[in-house]
Amino acid sequence: MAKVKLKSSQERLRDIGKAVARRLSAPSRCQQAHGKGATLYLAQDFLKIDECAALIEHINQGREPSTLLAEHPDADFRTSDSCHLNKRQDLVEEIENRICALMGVDRRHGETLQGQVYEVGQQFKPHYDWFRKGAAYWERMNEAGGQRSWTAMIYLNEPAAGGETHFPTAGLTVKARTGMLVLWNNMLPDGTPNEATLHAGTPVKAGTKYIVTKWFRERYWQ
Repeated sequence: MAKVKLKSSQERLRDIGKAVARRLSAPSRCQQAHGKGATLYLAQDFLKIDECAALIEHINQGREPSTLLAEHPDADFRTSDSCHLNKRQDLVEEIENRICALMGVDRRHGETLQGQVYEVGQQFKPHYDWFRKGAAYWERMNEAGGQRSWTAMIYLNEPAAGGETHFPTAGLTVKARTGMLVLWNNMLPDGTPNEATLHAGTPVKAGTKYIVTKWFRERYWQ
């Protein structure tokens, strides 16, 4: 019997990126915003107003100061609140299934949907969603499903001012729009990390900003 050659991490990420991009690029599925080295896919009105309101309520019940995978010398690097939503809650399960269906990705690749809150002055300075191999946290992340492939983020409301998602390297800025889903591949076409996906949650200047984010791994998330 011939041996089956297992794909390398890079090959898995390459194939996931190609398959999802092909699906999202289908006519009338998503809008596209092309930057320098990165493409964003936007789905308007992905969530209904009442779904956004219900998620905001869940986030407010469980929110606590956001954390980082590794210590950072800048105390103001990430100043939001976050919470992991209950994946067994009907609405959360429905939304996760909807995201996965749009992308054509097995739900088992996805991390738990995370809610984030930004009050006036709060921000998340430029960062990557992908993991650096060799970092102190890498072994733990690798055991939990490996590298992150795609990011799916949904705006639940529109702050009165500020709070844009800025991609400085790609030259793209996304203004919050209630119910809008934004997706991007954290990898290059060859399956290696894409430096152009550097992004920031800019400071909120008025009001409050609520989002939910779902990250996908190269293998099943544990």
